[in-house]
Parts: sequence; structure tokens; C-alpha cells
Amino acid sequence: MLALLGRGLAGPVRAGAAAVGRAQPDIPSQLDDLPPTMLKKDYANLPIMNSVDDVVKRLLSLEMASQKEKMKVKIQQLVEKCLLWCCGSLRSSSAQLAASGEADDPGIPGKAAALTQLLNPFFTVAVLTAKIRMLEEHLERHPKDKNNRRQMLMAVDRRKKLLSYLRRVRYDTFENTCKQLGIQYSLPPAYTRRVTKRWLVKKAFCMKVYQEVQKLKAPEKLKQRREWQARARAAREQKEKEEQEKQKQEQEKQGQEQQGHEKPAQEGTPV
Repeated sequence: MLALLGRGLAGPVRAGAAAVGRAQPDIPSQLDDLPPTMLKKDYANLPIMNSVDDVVKRLLSLEMASQKEKMKVKIQQLVEKCLLWCCGSLRSSSAQLAASGEADDPGIPGKAAALTQLLNPFFTVAVLTAKIRMLEEHLERHPKDKNNRRQMLMAVDRRKKLLSYLRRVRYDTFENTCKQLGIQYSLPPAYTRRVTKRWLVKKAFCMKVYQEVQKLKAPEKLKQRREWQARARAAREQKEKEEQEKQKQEQEKQGQEQQGHEKPAQEGTPV
């Protein structure tokens, strides 16, 4: 009897438990825009893929691919968005080097080194952007996953440092990267310090010590200031004396010239 009652009670309880369960919301993903017929990254550029049948193509397409392989394709798409602009910038810089005659200088990096220097931060930013978006989608489904949240925060911090470097060194590349990847860059806030009682006491003590030191240095500073004023006054008086002597010499010279002109005139006058 008890067993029958237990079975009868277990049925409604299990049914109620199944009814209470919530369906997971359909969260949009950055991988939704990838067509399922697209081939994987490792097989996309192989010439033999034109001659294989549809079954093989389906096995090697994104329809049967894992999330890691889809992420490779997504990263490649993000990189190709700005790759054309970066190559154009590299061509202009190469043209400037060729025009200045420095293209063959061994001390200047070649085209490959310039391309690496130009695109290395950009590639890293694109990879980190895809990783951050993937982790954001994962955390929307699993908000209690602390390990992946920590990974996402570390990736965000690293991307912020790279964008700050690009903004400081190559602003045009930074602006184009943010535009093509859809990144909203916000300037870091000004440094603010939390005011505590200990910090206020320490600041007051430091100000008091500074004022006492200034009082001790005041006589020496006054003496030094008076010496500077005396030197400046002496230099000014010396300059005035030199100007007066120069004016006197010019006046004497003009007087001698006038006397020299008057003597021949007096000698030439008839008696």
C-alpha cells in the first residue's frame, strides 16, 4: 500500500519538476554569419577541392566543423577586414623609402620586417577580439564560470594595452582597427586616490615638514636673491657706463670731424 502511494506521489512530483525547468534563451553568436557551406581554413585554398564530391565537401565544411575551427575562420575574416588598408599604408611607406633612397640601406628593416611591425599588434587585437566575444557568449549561458570570466578580463586588459600602444604610435591604424572590428575605445579615467584618515594625516605631516624646511632655507634664499640682485644691478650699471662712454667717444669723433672740415674752410678764405 505504501509502495503504491509512493509511486502515485512520485509521478506528479517528477512531472512538476520537469515543468519548472527553464529553456535556455537563444543567444546570438558571432559565428552565426558564417555560411555552413564554407570550407575549413586548412582546406579552403587547396586546388583538389574542386574535384571532390559533395560528401567530402560537406565533411570538410563548417557544417561539420567544431567551434575551434569556426573561430579560425572568424579570426581570418576579422583580419582581412583591415588587411587591405594596412597593405596600402605599407605601400605608401615603401614608396617614401624608395624616393628617399633608403630602401636598400641595411640599417633599415626590409619590407617583411616593416609588414611584421605594422601588422603584429593588429593581428593580436583581432585574435583577442574574437576570443573576447566568444567568452562573452559563453558567460551569458554560464554566468557562474569564474575561470572563463578571468580569462576574458585578462584578454580585455591585454587588448586595451595594445590599442593604447597603437593610439600612441600609429593613430590612423588604431582608428581603422576600432572601426573595422567594431571596438568602442574609451579613454582611461583620471587617477583618483581614495581619501582615508591615514592619508590625510600623512599629507598634513608632510606639509608641516615642508613648511619647516622652507623656513630654514629662507635666510639662505634671501641672501642668494640679494646676491643675484646685486650682480644684476652691477651688470646694468656697467652696461650704462659703457653706453655713456661710447656716446662720449662718438661725440668727440663728430667734434673732431667738424673741426677738420672748418680748418680748410678758414685757410681758403681771402685776407
